[in-house]
Amino acid sequence: MTTRGWEHFEHGADIGVRGFGPTLEASFEEAATALAAVVADPGTVRPLTSVAIACEAPALDILLVDLLNAIIYEMATSGLLFGAFHVTIDGTRLRAEAKGEPFDASRHEAAVEVKGATMTALKVEQLADGRWCAQCVVDV
Repeated sequence: MTTRGWEHFEHGADIGVRGFGPTLEASFEEAATALAAVVADPGTVRPLTSVAIACEAPALDILLVDLLNAIIYEMATSGLLFGAFHVTIDGTRLRAEAKGEPFDASRHEAAVEVKGATMTALKVEQLADGRWCAQCVVDV
């Protein structure tokens, strides 16, 4: 693994999303990017629109699920795709900015629709090398 990045992992008929980074916030940003990449290539999404997201949860792992579900909700209700995220976390409160643009069939090759983030394979932890990892399975 590199210092910062995201990846997908297999989980039956669903897809696992994992983000890692030097900070807790970076791991959440990368997990959000992994989620966005399930739907479309985030590299093709221009940062034309900004959406604010706020969540509060009793634990960091639940906070991750809440963030991902808020992103899924925004994609479903507004028709937006996202390619960039900025996250700040204070205890168990999260504020995020998701940047993207409306889906454009001529530019975006949509893959699958994500129904929701689940508690399956859910974990948020600091690794032995000091990096953070945030992951869960999303229902597709």
